[in-house]
Amino acid sequence: MLVIAGEHSGDQHAARMVAGLKRLHPQLRITALGGAALREAGAQLLWDLTELSVVGFVEVLKHYRLFKALFEATVRWIQEYQPRCVCFVDYPGFNLRLAERLWKEGLTRKGGGSIRALYYISPQVWAWKSGRRFQMARWLDALAVIFPFEVDFFKDTDLPVNFVGHPFVSESFKLSVRYDKEGPLLLLPGSRQAAVGRIFPQMLAALERRLRDYPEQQALAVYPDPKIRELLEHLITQQPPQVRERIHLVPHTTPAAGSVVLTSSGTMSLACALAGVPGAIVYRAHPFTYFWARRLVKVPFLGIANLLLKQPIYPEYIQGQAQPMRLADEIRACLEDRERLAVTQRAAADLHAELGNEGALSPEAWLESNGINGSSA
Repeated sequence: MLVIAGEHSGDQHAARMVAGLKRLHPQLRITALGGAALREAGAQLLWDLTELSVVGFVEVLKHYRLFKALFEATVRWIQEYQPRCVCFVDYPGFNLRLAERLWKEGLTRKGGGSIRALYYISPQVWAWKSGRRFQMARWLDALAVIFPFEVDFFKDTDLPVNFVGHPFVSESFKLSVRYDKEGPLLLLPGSRQAAVGRIFPQMLAALERRLRDYPEQQALAVYPDPKIRELLEHLITQQPPQVRERIHLVPHTTPAAGSVVLTSSGTMSLACALAGVPGAIVYRAHPFTYFWARRLVKVPFLGIANLLLKQPIYPEYIQGQAQPMRLADEIRACLEDRERLAVTQRAAADLHAELGNEGALSPEAWLESNGINGSSA
């Protein structure tokens, strides 16, 4: 079986799936394009795809030759080794194109070949390019979704879709963040270098503004890998001494407790919302990327928690709205407004109910139901 996960969150979710499958079928051979988590779970890593994690038109264009070379190398590997199954994990810019290519090459079952094309953690096509669900139905054998409403979204296709529960509310999963009223300010700028380079300076500027009135404020910045840590350290060195001495760095594998959070819009924003940590979303993309995204993405919010609850539990400060004074005001409101905390924690309970895994297949059971076991992959 070949697993393809191109982002840190996908790498971690896929690793839990692989570890569970390996417990059931120790003899199962799994190869992956992913990251360190998949390697530690027992997959043979062909390429570390998480090192190329980018988002946006401009960012992809900058790395176009590298992506193209890796894409063609992946196709050649699949042609040569003929895995019984390719399991795509989110990362639609690469994975959906690869699913289409394998279909056109006649390698997958829908294209006349023998390789099962399975997709774990559906791309959020309900938020953008909804018509892609019909293409997915043409290319894929089965789809596993982590939000309950996604099952209905695909009902007008013939694609078999199963709800497998959200990893964050699994009994075996421990959130990497939690609320602590005496805790520091959490800064979660994300996992993509280009985005972090735009977002983290705004967070630091907000911290600097906060320190003018509250000089004892402590801050904790969470990073997913050594490269992002290096970038954070570089950006911190450009700050005045009062900021540098108040901020500490921790890896995402270390549980972080905080009283308030400034977070990017990615996976960790949902983790913070589930933990009931009040805060705000900060996001800055390349101006050209943002211009086109505004025209393609037809949703009222950027943050997953806001989308699921249909209200801005986390106020969103995007592009030029992410000003230090406004973000510092958000920090103050989260720490001083009891109702703000109460609303956030009620929202956390609502999210747990919304994402409840009752009746969900486990990812491992979903794979087994699609013929993936020790003797078949």
